This record gives sequence, C-alpha cells and structure tokens, in this order.
Amino acid sequence: MSVAGNLPELDPEGFLVNLQDWSPQVAEYLAAQDKIKLTPEHLEIILLLRDFYQTYQLSPAMRPLTKYLRQHLAAEKTSSIYLMQLFGQSPAKALARYAGLPKPDNCL
Repeated sequence: MSVAGNLPELDPEGFLVNLQDWSPQVAEYLAAQDKIKLTPEHLEIILLLRDFYQTYQLSPAMRPLTKYLRQHLAAEKTSSIYLMQLFGQSPAKALARYAGLPKPDNCL
C-alpha cells in the first residue's frame, strides 16, 4: 500500500514501514509534512544518521546522536540547539523519521 501516490507505506506515526523504501525525495516529503524545507545542512545530518544506523542498527536518542555528530562535523553543527533550530523541538525523533529509520526507543 502506498501513501500519497507513489510514496512508501508509513506507520500511524509517519515512520517508514520498510526502511529500504527511503530516498532523499521521501525525506523531503516527510519534512514538508512538518513544514520544513530540507537544506544541505539538514541532509548532511540525515545522511550521518543513516550511517549511524548502518553501524549500530538503532536510531539514537539525542545524547548519542550529538556524540556521533561531533565525531564527523564541526562543533557548531553538533549542539542540541543547532539541531532544534533545524529539526524542531524533538530533533532525534524528526531526524529518524526523515532518515527513514525507526523511532528512537525513548522518544514519545
């Protein structure tokens, strides 16, 4: 079953049912639902989150996410405040959704 034409199936919270259905276009659609227009800064972090998932097979909460980002990006791009400016009040949850990953365990 597809959602909104040829988009992959989403669960009731808006996360992909099949993780392999992710694409940058799907990320743009999911972000647009939250009134966010993805920029290169957004995509840089989304792709790093997908790398994190490939390595650890889990969607990180905020603290492990920022720790991982600090290993790959300049400090000004890894703070909670920066992520909230890009992704809203629950960056780890929004990022996981846009990256096509499962919702982090500790996110409401």
